[in-house]
Amino acid sequence: MSDKQEKRPYIVVVGGFLGSGKTTLILSAARLLEQRGLRSAVVLNDQGVELVDTRHAGMQGVPAREVTGGCFCCRFSGLMTEIEALRDFSPDVIFTEPVGSCTDISATVLGPLKEDFEHYRVAPFTVLVDPARAAALLGDDADRDLAFFFEKQLQEADVVCMSKADVYPDAPGIPGMEVHHVSAVTGEGVAEWLDEILGGTLEPGRTILDIDYARYAEAEAALAWLNLSFVFEPASPIAPALVVGPFLDGLDQALTAAGIQVVHLKIFCNSAAGWLKAAICANGEEPKVEGQLDASPANRHELLLNLRAKGDPDEVRQIVAGQMLLLDGNASDVRLDCFSPAPPKPERRVARAPAVTGIISEVGSPSGSSTPV
Repeated sequence: MSDKQEKRPYIVVVGGFLGSGKTTLILSAARLLEQRGLRSAVVLNDQGVELVDTRHAGMQGVPAREVTGGCFCCRFSGLMTEIEALRDFSPDVIFTEPVGSCTDISATVLGPLKEDFEHYRVAPFTVLVDPARAAALLGDDADRDLAFFFEKQLQEADVVCMSKADVYPDAPGIPGMEVHHVSAVTGEGVAEWLDEILGGTLEPGRTILDIDYARYAEAEAALAWLNLSFVFEPASPIAPALVVGPFLDGLDQALTAAGIQVVHLKIFCNSAAGWLKAAICANGEEPKVEGQLDASPANRHELLLNLRAKGDPDEVRQIVAGQMLLLDGNASDVRLDCFSPAPPKPERRVARAPAVTGIISEVGSPSGSSTPV
């Protein structure tokens, strides 16, 4: 029997609202697991195609696949296809990251996964929360559509983690919920989180939502979902940082002037000199930047942009296209798509949480010893 057939990898689903830091946490966890002698892989998910996070994961050396054209719940067979493909790498842990506007994960993803427990071990469902977003979406004046996703995600979580503890060290918890604090940047709480979800003591997917799918569809339809990719050849060689920075700033300012709320904006730039990723989760926010800020000037840059905004897709498309025309150079191989997500239609949905028994295996602890899970 091959190692692929013998090994029963953990499937770790990390959910949470757009911009909560899911991919960054997953990559931090993958590095920690590598130190324990364990292999990781990741399946990313989006309503559109061409994902910044897939490129980012690849640059970090983590085997990555993606499910596009719909959330995991609507593309469950696609998720299973990608999970099976990743088993060629013989991973011990396969992280899966659903779309940030997705909910009902316990019924449509964890439930069906648990029915295939012979081949996989399913970890408790983690929902990641950005403290700044929580403050906005738990308030009385919260946007009702964005708050819908946020509240439903919290309701079905097995484990709730407040992210960005390095930025918000004194972030308050969420009333009535046990909350863990983690930082993918400093590593705070990441080992403890992994030990908890791989420890075998929590029942995964134990809360099945009673969800109004008409309301769910209405909330998703309020979002504009834009993906853009193109090759930029500047008039003279320029560093990736000087491509990404002004482009992001100009786009942020144009969207703000049009009254369009940025929910999550990510730009990835790759050139012969190096790569750079920049992201914001709100209008006017200071970008979070990763990659090679000191990369040398280059005469060819491949850019990929993912934007999720509260606004009309046609207007968002026009603004982004207009900003691209302001670049000093030539843009080619342009692919621009902007839409509102279609109503969710789960491929599979369990009515109640299937029981999971017999969770016995070994996973390396932070110190390198083994911990039974």
